[in-house]
Amino acid sequence: MSLTGKRMRSYRKAYVAGAAILAAASMLLAGCGEAPTASTASGSSSSTSVNPDIDVSAYTKIIDSGTTADSSTVDANTWAAAVKKAGVLKVGGTKTSTLFSLQSTSDNKVRGFDAGLSQLLAKYIIGKANTQLTVVDSSTRESVLQNGTVNSVFATYSITSERKQKVDFAGPYYVSQTGILVKKSNSDIKSVKDLEGKKVGVQEGSTGADIVAKNAPKASVEQFQTDTEITQALRQGRIDAYVVDESLLLGDVVKNPNDFKIVGKPFGDKDPYGIGLPKGSDATKFVNAWLKKIEADGTWAKLWKVTIGDRTGVTDVPTPPTID
Repeated sequence: MSLTGKRMRSYRKAYVAGAAILAAASMLLAGCGEAPTASTASGSSSSTSVNPDIDVSAYTKIIDSGTTADSSTVDANTWAAAVKKAGVLKVGGTKTSTLFSLQSTSDNKVRGFDAGLSQLLAKYIIGKANTQLTVVDSSTRESVLQNGTVNSVFATYSITSERKQKVDFAGPYYVSQTGILVKKSNSDIKSVKDLEGKKVGVQEGSTGADIVAKNAPKASVEQFQTDTEITQALRQGRIDAYVVDESLLLGDVVKNPNDFKIVGKPFGDKDPYGIGLPKGSDATKFVNAWLKKIEADGTWAKLWKVTIGDRTGVTDVPTPPTID
């Protein structure tokens, strides 16, 4: 969706006014994936013009240039060999995450940081970026792996000890922290302490409810299925704030610059994102080896720049987190 000149000027004005907050959200990977505070981020990131639209040509070039593993490497891994035989990587993901996995209204293709990683992995295994997407939310990511509907999940999927009992993870490939989204007109909520006594929206099945309970125990938590449902509730005033990984909130701000803003500093435990894989398979070793390859050859950084950096105006390419 193209921005009109008036809307772009409005967005740039909003961006400059909140540069420290947006820079911190955009640079969640800096320093081995650790999120800097808003104050340090504002002095370490340079910003250019903001364009929420993805550069389709540059994105496509990155995917098409992805490497392909030799047959012996794939055949030595049961999981990868099965994917290659099927000719498609079955992925659990989303179509509505602005920066990570968004379906285009013009050609119906899904692009973003998570989507690009899944397509690059398919290219590595199969020789073509053949993926089949099953839409998941926070409450269904484990079940689709357990019942064999998909053989991977790329969906800003936080690695937790509880989830590790049900699925395996490769990575982490990204590390976030929790952030707070409010209506742009909101002047009451400036930090996590101000959530006390407020209605706070979180995604069902996410870590949001526990994080709010720990950091603002007097807040009233309301659970929703999707990001879209929560932002709609926030827009309508049915909730006062939305708490989730700050990297996802940045996407909401980029998509709705006149409606929302991120407030306060990132808080809570560091939140590593992993690639969900079938429990007990040999997939993790294979996928981790591939992740290390694309980090070493610069593909990871190029994908980050096209899907996140260029679209938020942040030019400092971060260092990916250490893979377990």
